[in-house]
Amino acid sequence: MNYRRLVLAGILGLLAFALWSSPEFKQIAAGVAIFLFGMLSLQNGFRQFTGGLLERVLRRTTDTIPKSLGFGIVSTAIMQSSSLVSVITISFLSAGLLPLIAGIGIIFGANLGTTTGAWLFATIGMKMSLSVFALPMLVFGVALNFQQSRALKAFGAILAGLGFLFLGIDFMKDGFESYQSAVDLREYAMTGLTGLFVYTGLGILATVVMQSSHAALALTLAGLATGQVTYENALALAIGANIGTTVTALIGGLGANIAGKRLAGAHLLFNIATAAIALVLIEPLRWSVDSLSALMSIAEDDYPVKLALFHTLFNCLGVAVMLPLLSKMASALERWLPEQEEEAAAQPKYLNPAAMDSPDSAKAAVRREVWHLFDQAFVILAHGLHLHREQIRDNDDLAATINDHRERIDIDIDQVYRQRVKHLYNAILDFLSGLMARMGSASSDESLYRLQQAAAEMVEAIKHVKHLRKNLTTYMVADNKAIRKEYNDLRLRVAMVLRETHRFYEGKFDDASTAMLELDEIAVRARVGRESMAARVTELLGAKQINSTMATSLLNDSAYASETVDAILDGTRALLAATDVDAARTTEALSVGDEGQADITV
Repeated sequence: MNYRRLVLAGILGLLAFALWSSPEFKQIAAGVAIFLFGMLSLQNGFRQFTGGLLERVLRRTTDTIPKSLGFGIVSTAIMQSSSLVSVITISFLSAGLLPLIAGIGIIFGANLGTTTGAWLFATIGMKMSLSVFALPMLVFGVALNFQQSRALKAFGAILAGLGFLFLGIDFMKDGFESYQSAVDLREYAMTGLTGLFVYTGLGILATVVMQSSHAALALTLAGLATGQVTYENALALAIGANIGTTVTALIGGLGANIAGKRLAGAHLLFNIATAAIALVLIEPLRWSVDSLSALMSIAEDDYPVKLALFHTLFNCLGVAVMLPLLSKMASALERWLPEQEEEAAAQPKYLNPAAMDSPDSAKAAVRREVWHLFDQAFVILAHGLHLHREQIRDNDDLAATINDHRERIDIDIDQVYRQRVKHLYNAILDFLSGLMARMGSASSDESLYRLQQAAAEMVEAIKHVKHLRKNLTTYMVADNKAIRKEYNDLRLRVAMVLRETHRFYEGKFDDASTAMLELDEIAVRARVGRESMAARVTELLGAKQINSTMATSLLNDSAYASETVDAILDGTRALLAATDVDAARTTEALSVGDEGQADITV
């Protein structure tokens, strides 16, 4: 930590000295800073819209590779930030909302979409003073930021961001023009392979430092427009900027799960491959740019526009080469970055910082993690009943299996709960707490509270099975046929509900309303015979088939079995409801609802 602070202090000291000693550098640096602040404001503005529109569009327009590619192009062209699109894509992929192949398609499209920024800067930013537009944008943008409406605040941030972008471009351009009277930077120009590799490296460095390929391109275009950077070196800088932009995706991938890391790897592979193609074919590409410029009536010495054309051309070439290999790339990344084995099945699979970047992806991550918790709880509940998961899930005649199966399964429920469930439960609560704090109490919706309830109910189910298991372990193998049958019936009651609700695991249902109605039917079947338990115990006692100790245990354990069933059903109902709260409310109003709930509880 001290080493990092020393390095940071050294960099800041050098920057301060450069700003103090060179007014020209100070103006360029200020332009870069204003430009980057504009990018940040632009991203924040668009991020405020990602709680709805962007996520809905992303889910509906990425089911095929061409659609994924189109989404990446259009979204990046609109938001002027491939980094934001990459981070949002990683968050959706981490939450399991997108397959890897669709995410890679979006990244390919984002690289094409980012070329629109170069055209904007080259055709407008370098041809005229943008401060005329920038200042009114800043005034209106700041005014809108003070409004209460979230949409107006977001639009204000976008408007202010564009204003800062335009102002930053003007500052950079004026700074390079000032350099012409002080220092001729063309003296540092390099030609041939040496210049190609050196300036590609400088492009990578500039993009990594500024965390924005747009800023690196704008800086390059400003130097090119004022004659301070040669056209040959500017081409190399553009190639370097393309490689440097992968750093943002790699940083985003560090906080993601394995799916997010794979996407960050795909981004890196694509940009390096595209840059390698551009470096190898630099002369044919230059010739192609000159030919296309002549056809498009672009002046021979209009180097900023020719650079924008070069940037577009080599990115299109990269997509054309890599797109047919997309499936193979996805398969290779899955081999190189395999799913890691969970330690005692206790590690969260979907909760990671990357999922927090979008409200929709965050909620989806929690839903999937609660299903994951349910799956782990299933194993504990099954073993608590002295049954295996496969016996409950796959056996056609569950009643016969339970009656014939007397194998005791040794399990310390407290220990296994700590290993398999407690860590997941704590992680879910922590993630929900952070998400609610991030969204604010006003925007925290009911689905988050239902998810919290669902996780809590499954923990309760495990606690009830723990109590049920004490006598069950003894009486399921007892010589007394009557008590053995009664306890096998309790096992069957819980096991049947586990089997039925397992169908809903991992979201395997058409819609929440239909699933909840099916769940009500399961609850009705599970209630049959509960109320007759006291009469049955009295009958068995009267016939001397069981003694008073057995009778007391049976009544208590019947209550535990009922509470276990209720917790499983209530947890599943809450999780289904969290998928579509409005549909759930309607279904709850129309179903057996309140009356049924009263009957279920013992």
